[in-house]
Amino acid sequence: MRPSALLVLALVASPRYGAAQALPTPQNATLREAIQAYDNLDFARAIVLAHRALGERLRGADQARAYELLGFSYSATDSQVKAVDAFKQAILLDPDRQLDAAKVSPKITSLFYSALGQVLVVRQLQVDSARFVGGQGAVPLRFTVTSPARVRVRAVSGSTSLLVDSSVVTGTVNLRWPARLPNGDPVAAGTWLIVVEATAGQNAFSASRALAVTSSPADTLAHLSSLPGYHELPESEVPPQTWRPLGMAFLFTAGAAAGTVALNNSGLGSTPGRELVAASVVTLVAGFVMTLRKPAPRPAEGNILYDRLLREQLAQRNAAIAQENAKRRLQVELRVLPLATARTPP
Repeated sequence: MRPSALLVLALVASPRYGAAQALPTPQNATLREAIQAYDNLDFARAIVLAHRALGERLRGADQARAYELLGFSYSATDSQVKAVDAFKQAILLDPDRQLDAAKVSPKITSLFYSALGQVLVVRQLQVDSARFVGGQGAVPLRFTVTSPARVRVRAVSGSTSLLVDSSVVTGTVNLRWPARLPNGDPVAAGTWLIVVEATAGQNAFSASRALAVTSSPADTLAHLSSLPGYHELPESEVPPQTWRPLGMAFLFTAGAAAGTVALNNSGLGSTPGRELVAASVVTLVAGFVMTLRKPAPRPAEGNILYDRLLREQLAQRNAAIAQENAKRRLQVELRVLPLATARTPP
């Protein structure tokens, strides 16, 4: 194969390390030179300088970068075994390291994940913040174990160590920590450490995450003054206007007029017409006034029964709330907030 073809393959298999890795600039000068050599496609020089940098006193992040650069460089020169070995060292130093598949070639990504499957590490330990009443909730935990191992998860604070889970697992694990002591009481406020320990034969690895736990009296429920969607109805009602008094006055006047006509026809003598007219007018006026008068309120039996049932339901709900509050006054509310990540390599 011509040299130009080899150069094209190298460019495809090995992107610029500085561009592919969104990481801060290393503090070690030799490591910076090694990265520059890799970006210039001088893989042999990058390997020599990376090994030289490892011989110097590197801080943890730079040490992981040096091994990762070796993995990239050996991948570019088809030294796959050496590339996997270098990636394994990088993963042990930085278990949460991820490669961006959009920026790193499939060849390098494949070798990286091959190394990941050959070492035992606990990756991406996450603890979600939580807020709950002690004994009625839990703190979500999740992490990934790269190979089958006996995994023990503990919650530690001072001399107190609580076992959360112990099992043989691999892959992603989801757990819940109830934040309770063996006697059922909620854990004390303070700083707690979630420790995940994985062991498989002679291999062991542990990771941890610090949590801030605070406690306060549990909130009590407010008593209800009404039931949502229900309202009391008026217990009295005003009857509708009626024309009955005026009608009765007309009937009385008509009856009186009929009687007068009957007496006149019987020849018993004349009747006092003026008196009859006056009495009729007074009767009609009285009937009209009674018709216009606003009726007096009267009890609404249906509404009274409805309101009674509604008040009984409200009293029952408030009695249940009072019982719940009596329990809550003996409880505490826990608030859990993850702090900075702490990790202990093997």
